[in-house]
Amino acid sequence: MTMDAVSSQSSRSPVRSGNSESAAYQAYRRRRRLETWFVKGMQVGLVALLLLVWEVAPRMGWINPMLTSYPSAIFRTLAMIAADGTLALHTWTTLSEILVGFIGGMVLGTLIAIALWASPMLYRITDPFIVVLNALPKIALVPIFYIWLGDMASIYAMAIAVSLFVTVLMLYSGFQSIDTDKIRLVRLFGASKFRILTKIVLPGSVPTMVSTVKVNIGLALVGVIVGEFQAAKAGLGYLITYGSQIFQINLVMAAVLVLALISSVLFMIVQGLLTTVLKRYRLDSIAT
Repeated sequence: MTMDAVSSQSSRSPVRSGNSESAAYQAYRRRRRLETWFVKGMQVGLVALLLLVWEVAPRMGWINPMLTSYPSAIFRTLAMIAADGTLALHTWTTLSEILVGFIGGMVLGTLIAIALWASPMLYRITDPFIVVLNALPKIALVPIFYIWLGDMASIYAMAIAVSLFVTVLMLYSGFQSIDTDKIRLVRLFGASKFRILTKIVLPGSVPTMVSTVKVNIGLALVGVIVGEFQAAKAGLGYLITYGSQIFQINLVMAAVLVLALISSVLFMIVQGLLTTVLKRYRLDSIAT
């Protein structure tokens, strides 16, 4: 083989290699899209199969409909309470309590975590108490809050209590994981603790805050429902309790279904917002 032929072949090889890689990448993307559609299809199919079995089993007498109900009856109950305004009232009550509990838990937990970071001595004093309170089953606090605060305030207190200590522990751990070399460097230039917090610690803890928000939105929902079981005069937790007391399983299942929808919507909203925040944080990190 002549040198010109070798040179010509070597000059064409990268083009073929590049085309081959591009084709392989396109095939990979097609395979990933097919896998995604397959997963979505399986998820929809499983839900449809579950609803079908759930609808057929009570009608065929395989299970007792008084204990399990069935989808068509639940949807009729939903339509009935939606028509008379009951559903909107109870849903808004629970949703507002979730938002108050979530915001309260995040704000209060962040302030406590900042205080613990700013004062190592305070952290050493309070650490065992925070660990014990975090491990304490929060449902044990419901009657105490009810006696101390009354019916409505006890629900908010329960929602905050469920998420508070998790927020403190997660954020404090995030603050402690910040690169100590950066902190030493800005201290050499005379930066105050407040400047270190606002310029180094809080910006560097954005991923931890994102994880905390994801956890807290679910915990706030749990806290509100637990509080409503005990003290509420309105809300989806109240509907569940009321339905179980009068043995109306359709009402109970309808309230549970609305709760599932609320949790899904809240998760999607939070996920979308936090994805945007993380993208911006990564772009800022690259720029700096």
